[in-house]
Amino acid sequence: MLPVERLERLKGWGGAVDATAYVYRPSTVEQLREAISTARETGHTITFRGAGRSYGDASLGRENIVIDFTRMNRILAWDPKSGIITCEPGVTIKQLWEYTIEDGWWPPVVPGTMFPTLGGVLAMNIHGKNNFNAGTIGEHVCAFEFLAASGAEFHVGRETDADLFHSIVGSFGMLGCFTSITLKLKKVYSGDLDVKVFVAKNLHKLFEIFYRELPHSDYLVGWIDGFARGSGLGRAVIHRANYLGPGVDPTPAKTLRVPHQNLPETIAGIVPKSMVWLFLRPFTNRLGMAVVNTAKYWSAVIGPRKQFRQAHAAFAFLLDYVPDWKKSYGSGGLVQYQSFIPQEHAEETFRQQLELCQKEDLVPLLAVFKRHRQDSFLMTHAVDGFSLALDFKVTEENRSKLWALTERLNALVLSAGGRFYMAKDATLTREAFRSFIGEKALHTFLELKRRFDPQGLFETELSRRLL
Repeated sequence: MLPVERLERLKGWGGAVDATAYVYRPSTVEQLREAISTARETGHTITFRGAGRSYGDASLGRENIVIDFTRMNRILAWDPKSGIITCEPGVTIKQLWEYTIEDGWWPPVVPGTMFPTLGGVLAMNIHGKNNFNAGTIGEHVCAFEFLAASGAEFHVGRETDADLFHSIVGSFGMLGCFTSITLKLKKVYSGDLDVKVFVAKNLHKLFEIFYRELPHSDYLVGWIDGFARGSGLGRAVIHRANYLGPGVDPTPAKTLRVPHQNLPETIAGIVPKSMVWLFLRPFTNRLGMAVVNTAKYWSAVIGPRKQFRQAHAAFAFLLDYVPDWKKSYGSGGLVQYQSFIPQEHAEETFRQQLELCQKEDLVPLLAVFKRHRQDSFLMTHAVDGFSLALDFKVTEENRSKLWALTERLNALVLSAGGRFYMAKDATLTREAFRSFIGEKALHTFLELKRRFDPQGLFETELSRRLL
């Protein structure tokens, strides 16, 4: 029997899926081993959880023991000359950049929020708005310490253990957990980026602008209006950002300080950000978000701010401008459907996706477009192509229809040779997973599972669904 007081109801970050589990929060590797032993002795399985920022069920384990890493959050070593840092897995992206920016270093790859843990982002091998030139977070890791189900700890280096390194990174917690991570950061000479805004009147123009601007960009991202139809289908606002070179910023001592990066506490200097989600809730519906998307597009068309400087954190962490913004979606939460399509099929596939969503009257309230490159990781989501992330509001009335829509979207993605992303997924089927991963990669993965976790101690709701 496990202590009842450890029972907690946990949710995926999107709020659309949840599970009750026994939660342990170790602060040392020894306590981590003890939690694993407890699971083995009581016949429970284990789910690893960082900050719980995966949209779906990747960090949920119904009636499992869930090991929460947020207390293993120490920075173990830092070399401001080389930019190499070693951290425990519970260190967040926020802790990382706050610790290093005043020495002139920034995380080389970040997601749209600063609150995930390093262990979590490495387990999912996350990407950012610069994937086309910086790759995934795993490409910037030098080495890590890794704990298997037996309690044995392994040192895995990028160069010395290349095959194992590229198999464990991105294995979504199925082979074991990270106990420390050594990462090479990006040297920056300013706390600001040069940002330029472009407008694409439809999906074809969006692709044209991306191909034109990619050689001149450090970051590039498009925000698509999913409600636009006809000749305006896929219209978008595009943000390009570039690092400033040495000597370009006249006041680097100021811009590289943490206070310059901190996001404002209020909107327009009046409304506390903690309350903003309440004002957003009336708009998180078909009519309201159609208005918001239209306003965003036309404000970019006619607005005066076409080029400006913006702090790294302000550009990178747009999702953090409004704390708890997901609450505006209501009690059903949201799911994000993100697909990755090879470049030769991307435009047509995304056109079909947007048209299908409109036809089924399930228009995504937010759609984000990015460019990607391939990588060498075993369980990769990456392609030489593009991704489209679609946010859908989940309600009791539309839930079954929405899950049916994702199956039809899956068929479009798979026919185009596309892939999916475990950090965002909440709806993928076992058949679709096997199809995009491929039998060879799946066989290798399952062999590693038998090696590091022969009794199947580590599992999640996501692995139950897909494996």
